[in-house]
Amino acid sequence: MNFTLHQLHIFLEVSRHQNITHAAHSMFMTQPALSIQLKNFQSQFEIPLVEKVGKKIQLTDFGTSIATIAENILKGAEELKYKTKEYKGLFVGKLRISSACTGKYVIPYFLGDFINQHKGIDLTLDVSAKNKVVESLKNNEIDFALVSVVPDQIEINEEILFENKLYLVHNNSKMDKTKPLLYREKGSATREAMEQYFKKSNKKKAIELASNEAVKQALIAGLGLSIIPIVGIRNQLENEELYILPSKGLPIITHWRLIWLKNKKLSPIAEAYIEYIRKNKQKIIKENFNWINSY
Repeated sequence: MNFTLHQLHIFLEVSRHQNITHAAHSMFMTQPALSIQLKNFQSQFEIPLVEKVGKKIQLTDFGTSIATIAENILKGAEELKYKTKEYKGLFVGKLRISSACTGKYVIPYFLGDFINQHKGIDLTLDVSAKNKVVESLKNNEIDFALVSVVPDQIEINEEILFENKLYLVHNNSKMDKTKPLLYREKGSATREAMEQYFKKSNKKKAIELASNEAVKQALIAGLGLSIIPIVGIRNQLENEELYILPSKGLPIITHWRLIWLKNKKLSPIAEAYIEYIRKNKQKIIKENFNWINSY
Protein backbone atom coordinates (compact mmCIF):
# COMPACT_ATOMS: atom_id res chain seq x y z
CA MET A 1 0.00 0.00 0.00
CA ASN A 2 1.48 3.31 -1.12
CA PHE A 3 -0.81 6.25 -0.25
CA THR A 4 0.33 9.79 0.55
CA LEU A 5 -0.66 12.17 3.34
CA HIS A 6 -2.04 14.44 0.64
CA GLN A 7 -4.38 11.68 -0.53
CA LEU A 8 -5.57 11.12 3.03
CA HIS A 9 -6.33 14.81 3.33
CA ILE A 10 -8.25 14.77 0.03
CA PHE A 11 -10.26 11.75 1.12
CA LEU A 12 -11.24 13.44 4.39
CA GLU A 13 -12.20 16.67 2.63
CA VAL A 14 -14.43 14.74 0.22
CA SER A 15 -16.07 12.96 3.16
CA ARG A 16 -16.60 16.29 4.94
CA HIS A 17 -18.06 18.19 1.99
CA GLN A 18 -19.78 15.21 0.32
CA ASN A 19 -19.00 16.97 -2.92
CA ILE A 20 -15.96 16.83 -5.22
CA THR A 21 -16.20 20.47 -6.35
CA HIS A 22 -16.47 21.85 -2.81
CA ALA A 23 -13.62 19.62 -1.59
CA ALA A 24 -11.42 20.78 -4.49
CA HIS A 25 -12.20 24.42 -3.69
CA SER A 26 -11.29 23.95 -0.01
CA MET A 27 -7.92 22.44 -1.02
CA PHE A 28 -7.21 25.00 -3.76
CA MET A 29 -7.18 22.25 -6.39
CA THR A 30 -8.96 21.78 -9.68
CA GLN A 31 -11.77 19.27 -9.68
CA PRO A 32 -10.03 16.91 -12.18
CA ALA A 33 -6.80 16.93 -10.16
CA LEU A 34 -8.63 16.07 -6.95
CA SER A 35 -10.66 13.35 -8.67
CA ILE A 36 -7.45 11.70 -9.97
CA GLN A 37 -5.92 11.68 -6.48
CA LEU A 38 -9.10 10.27 -4.96
CA LYS A 39 -9.18 7.54 -7.65
CA ASN A 40 -5.53 6.68 -6.97
CA PHE A 41 -6.29 6.39 -3.26
CA GLN A 42 -9.35 4.19 -3.93
CA SER A 43 -7.29 1.91 -6.21
CA GLN A 44 -5.35 0.70 -3.18
CA PHE A 45 -8.48 -0.88 -1.68
CA GLU A 46 -10.60 -3.69 -3.06
CA ILE A 47 -13.69 -2.39 -1.24
CA PRO A 48 -15.36 0.93 -2.25
CA LEU A 49 -14.66 3.88 0.06
CA VAL A 50 -17.44 6.15 -1.24
CA GLU A 51 -20.76 5.88 -3.03
CA LYS A 52 -22.91 8.42 -4.81
CA VAL A 53 -26.29 9.01 -3.17
CA GLY A 54 -28.29 11.49 -5.23
CA LYS A 55 -26.01 14.50 -5.71
CA LYS A 56 -23.91 13.68 -2.65
CA ILE A 57 -20.83 11.53 -2.25
CA GLN A 58 -21.06 9.57 0.99
CA LEU A 59 -18.69 7.18 2.74
CA THR A 60 -19.44 3.49 2.74
CA ASP A 61 -19.16 1.66 6.08
CA PHE A 62 -15.67 0.61 5.03
CA GLY A 63 -14.86 4.19 4.00
CA THR A 64 -15.98 5.46 7.42
CA SER A 65 -13.55 3.11 9.16
CA ILE A 66 -10.75 4.23 6.82
CA ALA A 67 -11.61 7.88 7.50
CA THR A 68 -11.09 7.33 11.24
CA ILE A 69 -7.66 5.80 10.58
CA ALA A 70 -6.81 8.62 8.14
CA GLU A 71 -7.63 11.26 10.76
CA ASN A 72 -5.34 9.55 13.28
CA ILE A 73 -2.51 9.28 10.73
CA LEU A 74 -2.75 12.99 9.86
CA LYS A 75 -2.86 13.95 13.53
CA GLY A 76 0.25 11.85 14.11
CA ALA A 77 2.00 13.56 11.20
CA GLU A 78 1.16 16.96 12.69
CA GLU A 79 2.53 15.88 16.06
CA LEU A 80 5.77 14.76 14.43
CA LYS A 81 6.15 18.13 12.71
CA TYR A 82 5.48 20.10 15.87
CA LYS A 83 7.65 17.86 18.04
CA THR A 84 10.62 18.69 15.82
CA LYS A 85 9.93 22.41 16.23
CA GLU A 86 9.59 22.00 20.01
CA TYR A 87 13.06 20.50 20.21
CA LYS A 88 14.32 23.57 18.37
CA GLY A 89 12.89 25.68 21.19
CA LEU A 90 9.98 27.11 19.19
CA PHE A 91 6.48 27.85 20.53
CA VAL A 92 4.51 25.61 18.18
CA GLY A 93 0.96 24.78 17.14
CA LYS A 94 -1.91 25.88 14.95
CA LEU A 95 -3.90 29.10 15.15
CA ARG A 96 -7.12 29.11 13.12
CA ILE A 97 -9.01 32.37 12.59
CA SER A 98 -11.93 33.22 10.33
CA SER A 99 -12.79 36.83 9.56
CA ALA A 100 -15.81 38.53 8.04
CA CYS A 101 -14.91 40.09 4.67
CA THR A 102 -14.37 43.67 5.85
CA GLY A 103 -12.27 42.32 8.70
CA LYS A 104 -9.44 41.82 6.21
CA TYR A 105 -8.65 45.49 6.82
CA VAL A 106 -8.43 44.80 10.56
CA ILE A 107 -7.14 41.34 11.48
CA PRO A 108 -3.63 41.52 9.90
CA TYR A 109 -2.67 44.32 12.32
CA PHE A 110 -3.69 42.14 15.27
CA LEU A 111 -1.64 39.19 14.03
CA GLY A 112 1.60 40.52 12.56
CA ASP A 113 3.81 40.92 15.64
CA PHE A 114 2.43 37.81 17.34
CA ILE A 115 3.23 35.57 14.36
CA ASN A 116 6.65 37.21 13.92
CA GLN A 117 7.46 36.53 17.57
CA HIS A 118 6.48 32.85 17.29
CA LYS A 119 7.85 31.36 14.07
CA GLY A 120 6.64 27.88 15.01
CA ILE A 121 2.97 28.79 14.70
CA ASP A 122 1.04 27.68 11.63
CA LEU A 123 -1.61 30.30 10.94
CA THR A 124 -4.79 29.58 8.99
CA LEU A 125 -6.68 32.78 8.21
CA ASP A 126 -9.91 32.52 6.24
CA VAL A 127 -11.75 35.64 5.05
CA SER A 128 -15.34 34.78 4.19
CA ALA A 129 -18.93 35.97 4.26
CA LYS A 130 -20.32 36.39 7.77
CA ASN A 131 -22.58 33.35 7.47
CA LYS A 132 -19.65 31.08 6.64
CA VAL A 133 -17.58 32.55 9.47
CA VAL A 134 -20.38 31.85 11.96
CA GLU A 135 -20.84 28.32 10.58
CA SER A 136 -17.13 27.60 11.04
CA LEU A 137 -17.40 28.81 14.62
CA LYS A 138 -20.47 26.68 15.33
CA ASN A 139 -18.72 23.60 13.93
CA ASN A 140 -15.66 24.26 16.11
CA GLU A 141 -13.46 24.40 13.01
CA ILE A 142 -11.64 27.57 14.14
CA ASP A 143 -10.19 29.05 17.31
CA PHE A 144 -11.46 32.61 16.82
CA ALA A 145 -13.77 34.59 14.57
CA LEU A 146 -13.48 38.30 13.84
CA VAL A 147 -16.93 39.86 13.45
CA SER A 148 -18.64 43.20 13.96
CA VAL A 149 -22.01 41.80 15.06
CA VAL A 150 -22.47 39.08 17.68
CA PRO A 151 -24.13 36.02 16.08
CA ASP A 152 -27.47 34.82 17.41
CA GLN A 153 -27.99 31.56 19.30
CA ILE A 154 -24.34 30.87 20.05
CA GLU A 155 -22.82 31.18 23.51
CA ILE A 156 -19.52 32.96 23.10
CA ASN A 157 -16.69 34.72 24.85
CA GLU A 158 -15.44 37.91 23.25
CA GLU A 159 -12.65 40.44 23.25
CA ILE A 160 -13.83 43.79 21.91
CA LEU A 161 -11.24 45.60 19.78
CA PHE A 162 -12.55 48.97 18.53
CA GLU A 163 -15.53 50.72 16.94
CA ASN A 164 -16.71 49.79 13.47
CA LYS A 165 -18.24 52.92 11.94
CA LEU A 166 -20.46 52.74 8.85
CA TYR A 167 -21.11 55.88 6.79
CA LEU A 168 -23.06 56.81 3.67
CA VAL A 169 -20.43 57.10 0.92
CA HIS A 170 -20.41 58.47 -2.64
CA ASN A 171 -17.77 59.51 -5.19
CA ASN A 172 -19.02 63.07 -5.00
CA SER A 173 -19.27 65.37 -1.98
CA LYS A 174 -22.87 66.19 -2.92
CA MET A 175 -25.80 63.81 -2.60
CA ASP A 176 -27.21 62.49 -5.88
CA LYS A 177 -30.63 61.00 -5.09
CA THR A 178 -30.96 59.57 -8.60
CA LYS A 179 -28.16 57.09 -7.94
CA PRO A 180 -29.08 53.53 -6.89
CA LEU A 181 -28.07 51.96 -3.59
CA LEU A 182 -25.19 49.50 -3.67
CA TYR A 183 -25.75 46.55 -1.33
CA ARG A 184 -23.51 43.72 -0.16
CA GLU A 185 -24.69 40.13 -0.59
CA LYS A 186 -27.39 38.73 1.72
CA GLY A 187 -26.00 37.54 5.04
CA SER A 188 -23.42 40.31 5.27
CA ALA A 189 -23.49 42.34 8.49
CA THR A 190 -23.01 45.50 6.40
CA ARG A 191 -26.00 44.52 4.25
CA GLU A 192 -28.15 43.99 7.35
CA ALA A 193 -27.18 47.38 8.78
CA MET A 194 -27.90 49.11 5.48
CA GLU A 195 -31.29 47.41 5.07
CA GLN A 196 -32.23 48.44 8.59
CA TYR A 197 -31.24 52.04 7.89
CA PHE A 198 -33.16 52.29 4.62
CA LYS A 199 -36.16 50.13 5.58
CA LYS A 200 -38.54 53.13 5.58
CA SER A 201 -37.06 54.65 2.45
CA ASN A 202 -39.02 54.71 -0.80
CA LYS A 203 -35.81 54.24 -2.76
CA LYS A 204 -36.35 51.02 -4.71
CA LYS A 205 -33.52 50.87 -7.24
CA ALA A 206 -30.60 48.85 -5.91
CA ILE A 207 -27.56 46.88 -7.04
CA GLU A 208 -26.19 43.86 -5.17
CA LEU A 209 -22.46 43.17 -5.14
CA ALA A 210 -20.60 40.17 -3.75
CA SER A 211 -17.86 41.81 -1.68
CA ASN A 212 -16.84 44.99 0.09
CA GLU A 213 -14.09 45.48 -2.50
CA ALA A 214 -16.65 45.28 -5.32
CA VAL A 215 -18.82 47.88 -3.58
CA LYS A 216 -15.83 50.15 -3.12
CA GLN A 217 -14.85 49.97 -6.78
CA ALA A 218 -18.46 50.58 -7.85
CA LEU A 219 -18.58 53.64 -5.59
CA ILE A 220 -15.38 55.03 -7.09
CA ALA A 221 -16.83 54.51 -10.57
CA GLY A 222 -19.91 56.51 -9.60
CA LEU A 223 -22.32 53.59 -9.89
CA GLY A 224 -24.26 54.51 -6.77
CA LEU A 225 -24.33 55.21 -3.03
CA SER A 226 -23.67 52.80 -0.19
CA ILE A 227 -23.30 52.51 3.56
CA ILE A 228 -19.95 50.86 4.23
CA PRO A 229 -17.38 50.57 7.05
CA ILE A 230 -14.91 53.42 7.04
CA VAL A 231 -12.06 51.07 7.96
CA GLY A 232 -11.82 49.86 4.34
CA ILE A 233 -11.74 53.21 2.53
CA ARG A 234 -8.98 55.23 4.19
CA ASN A 235 -6.90 55.69 1.02
CA GLN A 236 -9.95 56.59 -1.08
CA LEU A 237 -11.02 59.25 1.42
CA GLU A 238 -7.54 60.75 1.61
CA ASN A 239 -7.23 60.75 -2.20
CA GLU A 240 -10.73 62.28 -2.54
CA GLU A 241 -11.94 59.37 -4.63
CA LEU A 242 -14.77 58.87 -2.13
CA TYR A 243 -16.65 61.19 0.22
CA ILE A 244 -18.67 60.68 3.38
CA LEU A 245 -22.12 62.22 3.02
CA PRO A 246 -23.59 63.64 6.25
CA SER A 247 -26.82 61.79 6.94
CA LYS A 248 -29.17 61.65 9.91
CA GLY A 249 -28.67 58.57 12.07
CA LEU A 250 -25.16 57.90 10.78
CA PRO A 251 -22.63 56.62 11.46
CA ILE A 252 -23.96 53.23 12.45
CA ILE A 253 -21.61 51.98 15.14
CA THR A 254 -20.86 48.36 15.97
CA HIS A 255 -17.61 46.92 17.34
CA TRP A 256 -14.94 44.72 15.87
CA ARG A 257 -14.48 41.78 18.22
CA LEU A 258 -12.74 38.46 18.45
CA ILE A 259 -15.17 35.76 19.55
CA TRP A 260 -14.80 32.10 20.48
CA LEU A 261 -17.12 29.37 21.71
CA LYS A 262 -17.91 29.79 25.40
CA ASN A 263 -17.17 26.20 26.39
CA LYS A 264 -14.20 25.75 24.05
CA LYS A 265 -10.96 24.62 25.66
CA LEU A 266 -8.42 26.89 24.04
CA SER A 267 -5.08 25.46 22.97
CA PRO A 268 -1.91 26.94 24.51
CA ILE A 269 -1.38 28.85 21.25
CA ALA A 270 -4.92 30.28 21.33
CA GLU A 271 -4.52 31.21 25.01
CA ALA A 272 -1.24 32.96 24.23
CA TYR A 273 -2.85 34.84 21.35
CA ILE A 274 -5.77 36.19 23.35
CA GLU A 275 -3.35 37.29 26.08
CA TYR A 276 -1.29 39.06 23.43
CA ILE A 277 -4.41 40.86 22.18
CA ARG A 278 -5.41 41.98 25.67
CA LYS A 279 -1.94 43.29 26.37
CA ASN A 280 -1.29 45.00 23.03
CA LYS A 281 -4.64 45.99 21.49
CA GLN A 282 -4.55 49.64 22.63
CA LYS A 283 -1.09 50.07 21.12
CA ILE A 284 -2.18 48.40 17.86
CA ILE A 285 -5.30 50.58 17.66
CA LYS A 286 -3.37 53.77 18.37
CA GLU A 287 -0.76 53.01 15.71
CA ASN A 288 -3.11 51.79 12.98
CA PHE A 289 -6.69 52.95 13.54
CA ASN A 290 -6.61 56.32 15.33
CA TRP A 291 -7.22 58.02 11.95
CA ILE A 292 -10.85 56.86 12.14
CA ASN A 293 -11.48 59.37 14.96
CA SER A 294 -10.94 62.27 12.55
CA TYR A 295 -14.15 61.39 10.68
